[in-house]
Amino acid sequence: MDIVSRNRMMLFTGGANEPLADEVAETLGIQLGGIERSTFANGEIYVRPLDSVRGTDCFVIQSHSAPINDNIVEQLVTIDALRRASARRITAVIPFFGYSRQDKKVLPREPITARLMADLFMRAGADRLVSVDLHTGQLQGFIGKPWDHLTALPIIADYLSDVVEPGKRSILSPDAGGVKRAERYAKHLGGSVAFIYKRREPTEHNQSEALHMAGKVHDRHVVIVDDMIDTAGTVCNAAEMVKEFGALSVRIVATHGIFSDPALDRIKNAPIEEVIVTNTLPVDPDVASLDKVKVLSIAPILAETLQAIFMDSSVSEIFLGENE
Repeated sequence: MDIVSRNRMMLFTGGANEPLADEVAETLGIQLGGIERSTFANGEIYVRPLDSVRGTDCFVIQSHSAPINDNIVEQLVTIDALRRASARRITAVIPFFGYSRQDKKVLPREPITARLMADLFMRAGADRLVSVDLHTGQLQGFIGKPWDHLTALPIIADYLSDVVEPGKRSILSPDAGGVKRAERYAKHLGGSVAFIYKRREPTEHNQSEALHMAGKVHDRHVVIVDDMIDTAGTVCNAAEMVKEFGALSVRIVATHGIFSDPALDRIKNAPIEEVIVTNTLPVDPDVASLDKVKVLSIAPILAETLQAIFMDSSVSEIFLGENE
């Protein structure tokens, strides 16, 4: 008896960033899978796929945005439901991976919550993880299954190449740990690399102090690159410092725009021309409406990546080897 392969792709989304999921589905030319979602009176989350997923290649998109814990649990419950419904393979697509900053112990008795998160997805039934610009690439080593680490660099670099004058570009990391990221941007945009040494008290969250700078910024157009903007303290402090050192213009680039208070006020008052983020996270309308803020879509590269995973073809070719 001949057996015909019925392998097919199904895409599901949680409620955290539905516009991004809709855009990815449209790019792929498929419909989002139907899901019944509800919440019990005590806050427990209920999820049930409405269509058969037996033998399918399922992708579950969910950004870990506020309310972050609810959105994480919703994705975990969805994965568990798909596994119990006999999906052939399940890929958790997490444009922004929650708790990624808690990847190591700094103080005694601290948890390594990023590892816990990775374990939860494996336990729920995910066969593969996909994320964009993790806080640190070492997170990939937390699981024994594939973890595709994508980057928004191609999309952001294309935009910057049109708006930043060539020949006078400096790519600056707001801390020493992000120099490698700055070097990758400099390779694509041209220009020198600079970085700022900052001090952060381990017991104080979302607070840092810029102390010293290395590199050339005088009479140059400076692009400050980071993986995320949360309260915007780090990048705005960096912008003020490079302006004092004679920068012609300052732009801030980050893949993930969290924009927790008081980010909005800091951005309004900072000496910057533009803040460039992607839609890995939904951007608050008050922030998105600022003339200084530009939101780029990662849906095209995300859709191309999911197609490559489904077809078992190369993902690195999509990013010219810049993914990890």
